[in-house]
Amino acid sequence: MTLSRLAFFKAGGSALPGYRLSLTLTLVWTGFFIVLPLSTLLVYPWQGGPAAMLAALHDSRMLAALWTSFSCAGIAAACNVPFGLLLAWALARGNLPGHRLADALIDLPLALPTAVSGITLATLYGPHGWLGALLSVFGISVSYNKAGIVLALMFVGLPFVVRAVEPVLRNLPHELEEAAHLLGARPWQVFVRIIAAPLLPALITGFGLAFARGIGEYGSVIFIAGNQPFKSEIAPLLIVVRLQEFDYPGATAIALVLLCVSLLSLALIGGVRRRFALWSEPA
Repeated sequence: MTLSRLAFFKAGGSALPGYRLSLTLTLVWTGFFIVLPLSTLLVYPWQGGPAAMLAALHDSRMLAALWTSFSCAGIAAACNVPFGLLLAWALARGNLPGHRLADALIDLPLALPTAVSGITLATLYGPHGWLGALLSVFGISVSYNKAGIVLALMFVGLPFVVRAVEPVLRNLPHELEEAAHLLGARPWQVFVRIIAAPLLPALITGFGLAFARGIGEYGSVIFIAGNQPFKSEIAPLLIVVRLQEFDYPGATAIALVLLCVSLLSLALIGGVRRRFALWSEPA
């Protein structure tokens, strides 16, 4: 082993002993468990050639399921933005009684098994559930349609928005708001010009994370969606259906589309977030 390689595995000027060796092992571990499976998913669908891939993608049921997943994930993420902002404001600035319990409950959808949350939502909003029966009196049906899908995705995506916005709110200096008030600014002007600008990158990040999570959500959706083809069937469920039918090209084609859209959406939202972050910085 050459001296340059020995120097690479030494800590050098880092305060962490064996930093470069630890970094190498981490990169190898990450590549084995993340990069390799994703690379396989990108290559495997094309083994039969472009014609076979195009044939697998030319499926009206698959297109309907993809549209259901993308549209419902986008609507749920957009609805979570104002709700997440209000919850983050209550946690960071509200000083309400029981805020510690509320802070812990925010993360519950992340720790709760998705099947448990799905069964709970289906029980509450089903035709004979506590909330479902009450809403049916007003002619509102939540379960077994796209409204149920949006509700389930809002449940699992809300923590991403709250946790993205809350630290920014806590770190905003109150002196800027006080100075704006002393200079005669109205409350809405203080919010728009002093608070909203630094919050935009965090809100965009929360939206992107909630949207990406909603695209691939499975367990919390299938119990309340009804899973009707061309109506309330989501793309992850159709992947399971294709695997049960031993249609591996069709399943991998759907998985490839979900992967590409997730990566593109995260990259696009990351670019928009950086653009807004530069715009909100003081000159």
